[in-house]
Amino acid sequence: MTIIRLESKEGLALINGTQAMCAFGALALYDGEQLARLADVLAAMVCEAQLGIRSAFAAKIQMARGHQGQIASAANLRKLTEGSGLTWEENPNAQLVKVQDAYSVRCTPQIHGGVREALAYVKNILTTEINASTDNPLVFPEEDQVISGGNFHGEPIAIALDTLGIAVAELADVSERRLERLVNPALSYGLPAFLCKKGGLNNGFMIAQYAAASLVSENKIYAHPASVDSIPSSANQEDHVSMGTTAARTARMIVANTRAVLAIELFGVCQALYLRGIEKVSPAGRAVYQCVRKAGVPAVDEDILMHPEMKKCENLIAEGLPLEAVQAVVGPLA
Repeated sequence: MTIIRLESKEGLALINGTQAMCAFGALALYDGEQLARLADVLAAMVCEAQLGIRSAFAAKIQMARGHQGQIASAANLRKLTEGSGLTWEENPNAQLVKVQDAYSVRCTPQIHGGVREALAYVKNILTTEINASTDNPLVFPEEDQVISGGNFHGEPIAIALDTLGIAVAELADVSERRLERLVNPALSYGLPAFLCKKGGLNNGFMIAQYAAASLVSENKIYAHPASVDSIPSSANQEDHVSMGTTAARTARMIVANTRAVLAIELFGVCQALYLRGIEKVSPAGRAVYQCVRKAGVPAVDEDILMHPEMKKCENLIAEGLPLEAVQAVVGPLA
């Protein structure tokens, strides 16, 4: 192996730019994109568990607004609910007492689409940056010039990564609201309270929803933008800084929390579909359900220790297995 020996200025060039924040940010972005796809899958499953009205996902509604993220999310939802015996094109039953679903179900394309638009912006910024020269000074040997400038400044990345954190936090925010609709007997259209067959002394998924709510609230703290802050250093020569590495670190913490929230929703929605009757569930929903059960996560009839099962669901998401399972049935998701 040939050892690379740095020459004049090369060491500084490797560390004097936005490398750290870009590296953290790229990892967070990749995970965020995967979570956005999974969020569509979970929303479709909740739509089934909620006896949802899928006409809200119609292509013509999305085209009338024109946002590409919204169009892509709605296309996923139509594909994912195809073949469902639990969702409807319109309300077929006056006993459901609803003309339309709550925002957290009906507005999924708009909510998830907004997240997708933000992630696309972040991807564009990071793609530009990882192909950029961010050292200082820059050497132009052909012109025999050395020019001092400010390409090392992380402001474009800091703002983008703050946006990334805010966007991914929204996936967790609406996920917890969907879970609440499943566990709340006033909102679940006939599911037992807290998804528990045997009420009374059993808590069911009550505490699981607590955990999701706690993580969502923690994300609100992390989502405060780092890029609006600055503190001078170097005898006030470096008098405005981006705080971009802080933005990258908090974005990754938000991604981790959001993965945990989606894992709790995955655990809960599988329970809800078990109670509805898995034979009525769409092929896409059944594929995810079977993936979860194959991992040893049980249907819950009486109280058990929830954390190990939630962790199994989180590990499944980290490995990408629910997405693999569903895409093997319906094809690639947008």
